[in-house]
Amino acid sequence: MYHFVLHPLPPAVLSRVLRPLSARSSTPAPWPALLLSAALLALPGCSLLPHRAAPADPGAPEAEAPGTPAFAVEVRAPDTVRGTLERHLELQRFRHLPDLHPSELQRLLGATDANARELLGTMGYFAPTITVELTETPASQAAPRTVVVTVEPGPQTHIASAAIDFTRPADAPAPAESAAAPQSGQDRQQQASLRQQQRVQRDWSLQPGQPFTQAAWDSAKNDGLRQLQARRHPAARIANSRAEVDADTHEAKLSVTYDPGPAYRFGALRVQGSERYDPDGARRLARLPTGSVYDEAEMLDAQLRLASSGYYDAVFLALDTDGADPQAAPVVAHVREAPLQKLVFGPGFSTDSGARLSLEHIHNRLPGIGWRAVSKLSLDRKAKLASTEWTALPDNNGWRWFAGGQLQREDTGDYETNSGRLRSGRSKSTKTIDRSYFLQYDYANSQGPNAPPSGTAVSVNYGWTGRYFNSLTAPTRGHGIAVELGLGTTLRPERDPFVRALVRWQTFIPAGRVQDDAGQGRNARIAVRTEAGAVLARDGAQVPVTQLFLTGGDTTVRGYGYRSIGARTDNGQLYGGRYLAVGSVEWQRPIVYKGAMTDWESTLFVDAGAVADHAGDLDPRVGVGAGVRWRSPVGPLQADLAYGVKTKELRLHLRLGFSF
Repeated sequence: MYHFVLHPLPPAVLSRVLRPLSARSSTPAPWPALLLSAALLALPGCSLLPHRAAPADPGAPEAEAPGTPAFAVEVRAPDTVRGTLERHLELQRFRHLPDLHPSELQRLLGATDANARELLGTMGYFAPTITVELTETPASQAAPRTVVVTVEPGPQTHIASAAIDFTRPADAPAPAESAAAPQSGQDRQQQASLRQQQRVQRDWSLQPGQPFTQAAWDSAKNDGLRQLQARRHPAARIANSRAEVDADTHEAKLSVTYDPGPAYRFGALRVQGSERYDPDGARRLARLPTGSVYDEAEMLDAQLRLASSGYYDAVFLALDTDGADPQAAPVVAHVREAPLQKLVFGPGFSTDSGARLSLEHIHNRLPGIGWRAVSKLSLDRKAKLASTEWTALPDNNGWRWFAGGQLQREDTGDYETNSGRLRSGRSKSTKTIDRSYFLQYDYANSQGPNAPPSGTAVSVNYGWTGRYFNSLTAPTRGHGIAVELGLGTTLRPERDPFVRALVRWQTFIPAGRVQDDAGQGRNARIAVRTEAGAVLARDGAQVPVTQLFLTGGDTTVRGYGYRSIGARTDNGQLYGGRYLAVGSVEWQRPIVYKGAMTDWESTLFVDAGAVADHAGDLDPRVGVGAGVRWRSPVGPLQADLAYGVKTKELRLHLRLGFSF
């Protein structure tokens, strides 16, 4: 008994069989049916006859092994075009097609010239010389036939001119008229739109004399459109575009006209999907600048603030451009709310403190007060921590109340220290600046032979941080500065006033541009980082060690252990000090591999840091080394090998992300 099993053809296979035939009107009608039947019989798993071995015919040619290409393709062309031709020639799609009929192969060869010319045209070569030859290679193990495509691309086309124009509403002033001083808000808006259009023209990437390629032409048009859409004109579009190529002179004349559309301003934020949490709270968290000119970056910042608030698992903001008034276009926030309570278990690892386990409980709306509470237990080789932090929703001015406390046991120099802290105050975060002021209570008790006495203190503190980087996760230029100032007094054994100050600063300095063979480039840079701190008090004042300084480790002085640089007690033990000085210089350079830009960078660095109880006793510890950076989606993954000049030891430092 015969069993007939027919499996449907996959669409990809069916299209490969039928597509060559449909383009050839002279093919006799029976051929498609015959070829389709042959393909059905050749498919794995299709059985139309009993599975018996066919008798070998001594005079028949030897069958091709499964998977053997029907023919090979060899491209002989300059390196500038060979790779593209090898990847995208239509011939490549049919090399493994079983039972390819000779007439179909001849048709493919006839179409190869036009296909190659089309591909070369996208790279700016419009007068090539192309030869296509078919050679029988029965002795070759690769394929029984070889198609050789020989290409002389000829001169590459260059840009002769580029005209970038814009459509204007009927009531908009002509550029010549716009020189007069604006008299109204509408005039000022039109002036701003004209300046934005001038920036698009000024920043146009395809200048006369540059090579013309289809990819560069598409990129230039889209870059100009994105510039318009990113601010003030989210509904901008390309009205028309044209590239006129003269194959005789090898020149291209480009023209593009943009339709900016109306200028938009932010209207009210509308929250969709809010059930558990107050939509008004979402508006205060987002801090969208209602009434301001539309700015894509501002909207993305508002989206990020909502997403990072902890109240929502997913957030997407979109400007509603279908309304009648573009001067008050509503922004719609589509949200998926987070659970009211959540328990998070988190393992981790760092080269500073080894393996880490943490357990975190989140309550997004505490009964009675409605604040958000985050309580955490953390355990690693260096520290054990139990903490809780409560925060209220921000008010209409962006300020929010917070309160928190923690208990910790950690290594502090050569001692183990049990400490506690209570803190309460207000904070405010904007796009570039974070501010806070708070009242704080500290308690610290160090344990070990000849340990310093315990200390307690209460202080009033102010913190200010400004981040002016081009990216908060992976910056390559810009700078940041942070200042902390505290005024307090110890509580026992005596009340001694003290002042605590800490300043941090970091900047990126351009250090040339690195380009690959395709002209793609990124800037090398020098990263400079400094940190200085001081605690001013009477020599005998028992300031809690949690208010003193220690340094060393992944983010401070590489080549030394975590918090292994400090002052010395009277018996020579390592302990926190009253003065801190840290500096670092790092050269960061993109890596080009095999002529292509990669997501990796190499670094060379020198770090130095010192801690002492007197400013004159600061003795810097120096670390030197090299490392690599990988640009991951969540920030740079950093691996550094550093040598501590003082300790004469090598240390590996691993870190993910950037923080300031």
